[in-house]
Amino acid sequence: METTILQAVNINKYFLDPVRFRVLTDISFSIGRGSFVSITGKSGCGKSTLLYILSTMDTDYEGELLLNDEALRRKNDAELAIVRNQKIGFVFQFHYLIEEFNVLKNVMLPAMKLGKYTNELVEQKAMQHLKMLGIYDQALKNVSQLSGGQKQRVAIARALINDPLIIMGDEPTGNLDKKNSDVVFGIFKDICQENKQTIVVVTHDPDFAKRADRTIRMEDGKIIT
Repeated sequence: METTILQAVNINKYFLDPVRFRVLTDISFSIGRGSFVSITGKSGCGKSTLLYILSTMDTDYEGELLLNDEALRRKNDAELAIVRNQKIGFVFQFHYLIEEFNVLKNVMLPAMKLGKYTNELVEQKAMQHLKMLGIYDQALKNVSQLSGGQKQRVAIARALINDPLIIMGDEPTGNLDKKNSDVVFGIFKDICQENKQTIVVVTHDPDFAKRADRTIRMEDGKIIT
């Protein structure tokens, strides 16, 4: 039986602009371990808003969110920061790498912050991920010297460094051409199959979305399929 990693239960979200209006309506679903799930829909449908709730970066919502059967909504900011660093990896449309650092240091940073392993072990893990992603030879280069596709692979390696339960992506191929988009998709697929890690990706790219194991389609703040 598939183990549930992430569960949303009757999630509702409101904005004030300037009056209160609902942007997410009764969002409920569960995602199993090792699944590759895409969340898609037209611009403004609420998919990125939902991802920020799922990733615990937005805590102003109604309903409940469980990660590996652990309820998250009532945790304080410090507790949620620990959850994010230990259990969730992030890959965004813009890689958010530190340009002054080399590739290796960028990948190592979340693990150094976590403080669970020695710097030597963190470096070994980082190099293993870079090797898996085909950019081992770029480790000592500053990220400013890399192409867009290479930078996104560095961002994926950084997301993997703390062995998270789940990796979340917000339009991770939005700035990439088709060739590099296909590379990123293949990497995510391999992560699911080989590591049994879960991938949840928000995307407006229908080709990317349909190749995932499961597609959650949104419209006007609701799940339609």
